[in-house]
Amino acid sequence: MPTADRRTAHISVTVDRREGPYGEVVLRERGDDFEIIANGCFLMDTADGRSERLLIDAALAALPAGRTDPAVLVGGLGVGFSLAHAAAEPRWGRIAVVEREQAIIDWHLDGPLARISAAALADPRTAILATDLVTYLRTTTDRYDALCLDIDNGPDWTVTEDNGSLYSASGLADCRERLAPGGVLAVWSARPSAAFEQALKNAGFIGVRTEEVRVAQGVPDVVHLALRDG
Repeated sequence: MPTADRRTAHISVTVDRREGPYGEVVLRERGDDFEIIANGCFLMDTADGRSERLLIDAALAALPAGRTDPAVLVGGLGVGFSLAHAAAEPRWGRIAVVEREQAIIDWHLDGPLARISAAALADPRTAILATDLVTYLRTTTDRYDALCLDIDNGPDWTVTEDNGSLYSASGLADCRERLAPGGVLAVWSARPSAAFEQALKNAGFIGVRTEEVRVAQGVPDVVHLALRDG
């Protein structure tokens, strides 16, 4: 590739920009990849989905043996990696994905991110819940075998201030209440958090542990895992 083309491939181009009830959300294209920016904060891109897929795999592996057609809630649609990975696994039963940003839903339904999520969204097991995750967990009576949550850069690095309540004692109590006995809470983070591990234990979860995805430089992406006792 000529040098000028290489430079062009790495230029970030704004595909769509929306103002919503939670602030600005932007979809950018950089070469062959897309990235989502919320209120000026980088959220995620399509360059490497290993940790988003681990979020789903680790939760499924942690469920009690013999559980059939487990229901999973994916918190945050994002670029669609977690949802697509869940729908590609036939062992999951009901698959719900909560997303509060209508722009992100639109980018998946009839926009450029459909290339990742189209098959998952067409799956009859899948339902999109267009609502705020924190509010949904507090108000719904639905229960799940697994909650796979990825709405921030981690418990210590939230996108909006109100998201912080998800990782508080009351937010974790809501998560625990939404889990069936023996259910799994899996939380994605851009860096490990010993304080969040302790918060999970304080909230009554058992089997608290952290799985890492090594990156070329810097701290690893992680998935925090915790179980509701059976």
